[in-house]
Amino acid sequence: MSTSAMHVAKTGLDAQQMRIQVISNNLANVNTTGFKRDRANFESLLYQVWRPAGAQTSEATEASTGSAIGTGVRLVSTEKMYTQGTLQMTGNALDLAVDGQGFFQVLLPDGSMGYTRNGTFSQNAEGLLTTASGYFVQPEIQIPADALSVTVSADGIVSVVQPGQVEPAEIGQLTLANFANPRGLQPVGETFVVETAASGPPVVGEPLADGAGKLVQGALEASNVNVVQELVAMIEAQRAYEVNSRSISASDEMMRYLSNKL
Repeated sequence: MSTSAMHVAKTGLDAQQMRIQVISNNLANVNTTGFKRDRANFESLLYQVWRPAGAQTSEATEASTGSAIGTGVRLVSTEKMYTQGTLQMTGNALDLAVDGQGFFQVLLPDGSMGYTRNGTFSQNAEGLLTTASGYFVQPEIQIPADALSVTVSADGIVSVVQPGQVEPAEIGQLTLANFANPRGLQPVGETFVVETAASGPPVVGEPLADGAGKLVQGALEASNVNVVQELVAMIEAQRAYEVNSRSISASDEMMRYLSNKL
């Protein structure tokens, strides 16, 4: 029985260690633009049922409760919490933030489509709108080399003013992608997530249409990590780790006592 208790406590140690890793990743990305905090979800392992509830205890009576012993815990999932981050004004014309639902679409180097809330954009030598890593924003927006100013409206219309012109000229339309289950998206690093069967296909549309958020030019969405909340969660995980460690020590002492006395 003591060895079983050790195994249960070990699963608790593993679970809390994973939780600490999730919390550490959140804290490490507290200043990452567009980052969404992760949450670790756990579930109990199988139970050893010695006597089921309702078992016959005599000819006319049944057990009102059963006897079941748990075998531990395991990590069942980690999920992104897509709450809105604070918008920080930068004044940079190519910095964009989504206020509300939706993701920017970016063509990744392997040809797949990535989705991000990080709107730290710039332009390459050809004037194409790119991420900081040089990946192309979709749909492609090409800014003329002689553009004096760039304006992005709340509904995604990109306009520029060129020499000799008074009225801005429209050069493209930015769109946002929404998902039926954004928590089903798979994070792949660089603040990108990709589509999965759980997320459903992307629903692409213009900002402010069909429930999509609006674009805010000259601003970036900060990480939604709450440092105080994460530190409290870290202390909880640390205390739970210590308690599970003590369970192992107690089981070991019990086994040592038996070996010395028998």
